[in-house]
Amino acid sequence: MSALPAFVRSLSRLRAARRRWWPRPPEAAPIRLGQRRIYVLPTLAGLSFAGALGVMLVASVNYSLSLGYAFTFLLAGSAIASAIHAFRNLLGLSIQYGRVEAAFRGGSAVFHLLIDNPHPRRRAALYLTGGATARGEVFFDLPPAACSEISLALPARQRGVLPLGRAVIETRWPLGLVRAWSVFAPAMEALVFPAPEANPPPLPPGRDRMNGEATDTSRAGNEDFAGLRAYRDTDSPRHLAWKVFARGGELMTKQFSVPEGGDLFFDWRDLPGTLAEEERLSRLTAWLLRAEQDGRRYALRLPAREIPANRGEAHLYRCLGALAVHGTAREGTWA
Repeated sequence: MSALPAFVRSLSRLRAARRRWWPRPPEAAPIRLGQRRIYVLPTLAGLSFAGALGVMLVASVNYSLSLGYAFTFLLAGSAIASAIHAFRNLLGLSIQYGRVEAAFRGGSAVFHLLIDNPHPRRRAALYLTGGATARGEVFFDLPPAACSEISLALPARQRGVLPLGRAVIETRWPLGLVRAWSVFAPAMEALVFPAPEANPPPLPPGRDRMNGEATDTSRAGNEDFAGLRAYRDTDSPRHLAWKVFARGGELMTKQFSVPEGGDLFFDWRDLPGTLAEEERLSRLTAWLLRAEQDGRRYALRLPAREIPANRGEAHLYRCLGALAVHGTAREGTWA
């Protein structure tokens, strides 16, 4: 009696090893599930069902039971029909790539797939799994003649680039006797940022350059429009109010101001030497989030790259991305 559970455990280990050592190359979208991409095999319940049918057939032969023959063949026909329905439940689906949500280490990166069902029939009881190093799974149905967005969340256990890797879409509908599945490899990857430090120290004081000079909070900058003043010979032509001059007015210069406290410069070299590499990244992550929340301009300097001062969601993503790939093989390719 213990042989069957051991066989099931061995089969699960073989499947996990296959996912790990037999990766598929990334595929371009759209991915269409034709008949050559769909595989069908009986499940454990299906094998048990086939064994029961065999016993019923032998009993019907031994005792010449006409009703037994009819019942056995009826059940066998139902099993064959369920295999055909499971196959058709995947046939013709089209998979395209949607957006990818980055995550912090310890959270979940979310991959959005657009699965199109072109046929006027519902696709029920579908199951999607994916992930090379961490497994994600989701159950869903597809309405008839519609495209649905399916979200697959993968645990973000390590910072860096997390590829979706090998994914499997399968179904055991309608009777659970057979498993129909298809394997594909979406060319999708998510960034995993370092986890922010729980209780970081206060932000460092603003500086006007990376050389450490303190910032005068009343100095002029180039961020927020503050008004016009008389033109000076040393003013840059880029800051001249040409529209005012074109209307017959005097030549004026636009003034810009920076937020109170000046620009923030987060320099890897300024962090305490007692901090380990991951602790440094966590502190810089926390500071970046706090600076963005406060509406401050901030720059980032790492051993391998430097990002000038700015602010906004795109700038924050760029800085966090640089922290995510720091020290990895993707560091030189991250824009």
